[in-house]
Amino acid sequence: MATEIKAPTFPESVAEGTVAAWHKKPGDSVERDELIVEIETDKVVLEVLAPEAGTLSEVTVEEGDTVESEQVLGKIGEGKAKGGEKKNDSKAAPNADKQSDAKADKPAGGGKTHEVKAPTFPESIQEGTVATWHKQVGEAVKRDEVLADIETDKVVLEVVAPADGALAEIKAEEGSQVESEAVLATFTEGSGGEAKAPAAAASADDGASDEQVGDKILAPAARKLVAEHDLDVSKIEGTGKGGRILKEDVQKAVKDGSAKKSAKPAGKAQPAAAAAPAVEGERPEKRVPMSRLRQTIAKRLVQAQQTAAMLTTYNEVDMGAVMDLRAQYKDTFLKSHDVKLGFMGFFVKAASEALKRFPDVNASIDGTDIVYHGYQDIGVAVSTDRGLVVPVLRDTDSMKIADVEKGIVDFGKRAREGKLGIDEMQGGTFTITNGGIFGSLMSTPIINPPQTAILGMHKIQERPMAVNGKVEIRPMMYLAVSYDHRMIDGKDAVQFLVTIKELLEDPARLLLDI
Repeated sequence: MATEIKAPTFPESVAEGTVAAWHKKPGDSVERDELIVEIETDKVVLEVLAPEAGTLSEVTVEEGDTVESEQVLGKIGEGKAKGGEKKNDSKAAPNADKQSDAKADKPAGGGKTHEVKAPTFPESIQEGTVATWHKQVGEAVKRDEVLADIETDKVVLEVVAPADGALAEIKAEEGSQVESEAVLATFTEGSGGEAKAPAAAASADDGASDEQVGDKILAPAARKLVAEHDLDVSKIEGTGKGGRILKEDVQKAVKDGSAKKSAKPAGKAQPAAAAAPAVEGERPEKRVPMSRLRQTIAKRLVQAQQTAAMLTTYNEVDMGAVMDLRAQYKDTFLKSHDVKLGFMGFFVKAASEALKRFPDVNASIDGTDIVYHGYQDIGVAVSTDRGLVVPVLRDTDSMKIADVEKGIVDFGKRAREGKLGIDEMQGGTFTITNGGIFGSLMSTPIINPPQTAILGMHKIQERPMAVNGKVEIRPMMYLAVSYDHRMIDGKDAVQFLVTIKELLEDPARLLLDI
């Protein structure tokens, strides 16, 4: 008896979903609780698992179709697909040789062809850059495996394989600009990707003009890389057909550093050059295009300095009370909340309280209007290999310190992996940046428009301080608040920073709301 596969029960706020991907095809065997299909809603992606073990006998909705809550998606029949395969094999035994001959005659890559397109960009993003191709033409890939990364000025978007198969042609090379849903490559379905890969790679090389350098043969893509990195071709081992040097061989040599050119032997000294200072060793230079994220950061920072009347006020805070509290409860906090107790949680909570007391600091400028926000959404600057990103913690006034710490840890991990969503970096009424983790003792942070202020944290350093008429060594941190003087008066900026200082030096104030 067939078992129906139904869509999950959607939450009240979700009216319908879209069939994002079928992980099984009719005739495939499935195990109980094995992932069969994914339903994408406007909020989350829901996984549909097999209710029973058996064979997927029918698919009633295709990928891209819209479905409602608990709608029937397909059916699972009894029995295993493997058994059916054996039965079919025994029946087809007389024709086995003919089928094998037909398969042998069939050219590699003869499956269904797909266009691999760039993702649909949000309205605020006009175009992206092809950052990396993780797969080459002819290389075998599995369904949903990452083919390429598209870098926008906010996030990195992944392009995945539509099915099992291999890339047939790459139409947008690394570094090229692409628009939303632009065709990046063509993709051919089919198994036996490993067997197709060498043939596809060979045909790609054979169809282009190779170059002979000494006793080495360079493929076009390899030739370009060799020129970019100024490598010695004689030191690169080719793995292509007939010893041809492929792009992968050059990339390996660049990574290993095994093909650098040796310093040229000095010839007879020329009288005119005798006065010039001798320089020993190599003096390499490397020119690379600025990433889209770095371009956006540069543009926004320059814009902030050109449009805002930016001023910075400084103060210092004795971190002794926070450090003592942290040392006393860090083990208990870790056991209770499964996250370490850091300093950022205290700063976010102190800033949230100070923003409530000084609404001008929490406001933003929109043209000739001032927008006062009745909530506190604090952005926390996170440094990544690609540049600085600022994910936003929402409604920090209602968050507990444990929630703040968990949110920051999650943001940091996903930022370094390039997994942050665009919506997570938009908005924000105030920003905190911590240069102290890199050893900065003092700095002047730049405002994140359209916000009107930013708090800069710095390194905690022991310094002699006058305490009750005596000199004591205290753990001190310099704080800096940069603010837009068009919106915030100096008095309010100074008092805002003093409020943060007082709350941190006496953390009980955060609990007592005083």
